[in-house]
Amino acid sequence: MSTAPFDIVIIGGGIIGLASALEATRRFPSQRILVLEKENRVAAHQTGHNSGVIHSGIYYQPGSLKARTCVEGAAAMVAFCREHSLPHELCGKVVVATREEELPALEELQRRGTANGVPDLTMIGTERLREIEPHSAGIRALHVPVTGITDYVAVAEKYAQLVAERGGEVRTGTRVLNLARRGGEMIVETTKGPFSARSVINCAGLHSDRIARLAGARTDSIIVPFRGEYYEITPERHDPGRHELVRGLIYPVPDPKFPFLGVHFTRRIRGGVEAGPNAVLALRREGYRKTDFSFTDALTTFTYPGFWRMAGKYWRSGLDEFYRSLSKRAFVHALQRLVPEIQETDLRPGGSGVRAQALDRNGKLLDDFHIVRADGVIHVLNVPSPAATASLVIGRTIVDLLA
Repeated sequence: MSTAPFDIVIIGGGIIGLASALEATRRFPSQRILVLEKENRVAAHQTGHNSGVIHSGIYYQPGSLKARTCVEGAAAMVAFCREHSLPHELCGKVVVATREEELPALEELQRRGTANGVPDLTMIGTERLREIEPHSAGIRALHVPVTGITDYVAVAEKYAQLVAERGGEVRTGTRVLNLARRGGEMIVETTKGPFSARSVINCAGLHSDRIARLAGARTDSIIVPFRGEYYEITPERHDPGRHELVRGLIYPVPDPKFPFLGVHFTRRIRGGVEAGPNAVLALRREGYRKTDFSFTDALTTFTYPGFWRMAGKYWRSGLDEFYRSLSKRAFVHALQRLVPEIQETDLRPGGSGVRAQALDRNGKLLDDFHIVRADGVIHVLNVPSPAATASLVIGRTIVDLLA
């Protein structure tokens, strides 16, 4: 047993777990707070494999938890980056309609963004679009100037540093094996021994459903991993000051029936431009390569009845995503809707990420954040994008449940 019990143990050293710890150290400065991370560093998975966008809040249904946290969270993220001299830039983005039938969905994004309090949204025509992104093509676009970019690994590492400075502990290389209630406390069994805590917060991301079940929580969803694969624009086609094929962020109008945003262009805060991602089913929860496979992870997915109901709804979209994963030509064809000049030779393989997407038994991909409390444990069961953007506000929301 650890030398002394902790007041709060947080499972998961990604940006949400660390933001929760940061808020807890602020709210409860006299309490002992511990973050457990199974990898040898923080921000190793979803936090360390995203595109670094500070989202504005235009996509989310007004009144949803995503909508309520994103706009405030984006402002808080920019303020945090400024306060701690972390790299960031409000470069703005355009959401581009290339066909007449996309215009109602584009107008709905403007309506949602306005309802959610996103400032300075403007519907623009072809001429203004070409001023912002000279190589983009579209019949109309929504200009979102408050969208930004940052480095979320640097943000998460700063969270961890501040947690430690305020008396909290962040222990890496410590995998959780089991949870059990003993009297008025939870015993968290790990590869580095047991820890006792009055309260536990499950921020295990790709493994959050499994931690919930270890704690005895009855959840009606599982995590299904989707891999997003990126290309990078070659340096010759992204030469600031000379020939920039893409200046900032260029997004398509998303399919409202599918909870992914479609392939797009994103300038990175450390330089360069990414193109992507597609969204394909991963056969391993941490499967960043096409060849990654886990029998346990695949079996969990394929034996869950909700998976086959989802497959029945989205099989056509899924086939399109899978084909783009296998065919660079198809991937480029999708990108050419936004930037017609781009060619296969302009792209080279980039990185990838895996999204922890919650799926229920009815085959519904959970769209909103899903945070529940069960038997004294708070389970963060679905926090996909814009979780990094909203992390400071999500952390506050989680700690509110403790308080």
